[in-house]
Amino acid sequence: MNKLAQALSISATLVLLTGAMAFADSSAAPKAPDSDKDGTIDLKEAETGAAKVFKSIDIDNDRTLDAKELAGRLDAAGFKAADADNDGTLDEKEYMALVEKTFKAADPGNDGTLDLNELGSLAGQPLLKLISQ
Repeated sequence: MNKLAQALSISATLVLLTGAMAFADSSAAPKAPDSDKDGTIDLKEAETGAAKVFKSIDIDNDRTLDAKELAGRLDAAGFKAADADNDGTLDEKEYMALVEKTFKAADPGNDGTLDLNELGSLAGQPLLKLISQ
């Protein structure tokens, strides 16, 4: 492995470890909606959190989210993929479908729950952006 690739690999590992350590510290972790306090998030809890986020970031109260309202939570490619009717906004149904798809991607064991490790994973982090305030 050349030195640049090795340095990039080490840097990526450090970033992942730092993120995982920060997430393990509950004071640094986003407030995921664990309503039953069992240390995991199921789809229903994710949807409850997502509904609250949807309402709180719908600044113009038009019951849709545009790219500006989703800034920092969803990139342009993700937005386009989630916009099923191609109207340039996500309604609550489209947003919830995105949350469900993202939840399933973060649940490699298909057990219907996400623990801290899964939420802190590369697949879980996008979900946290969608469901945490």
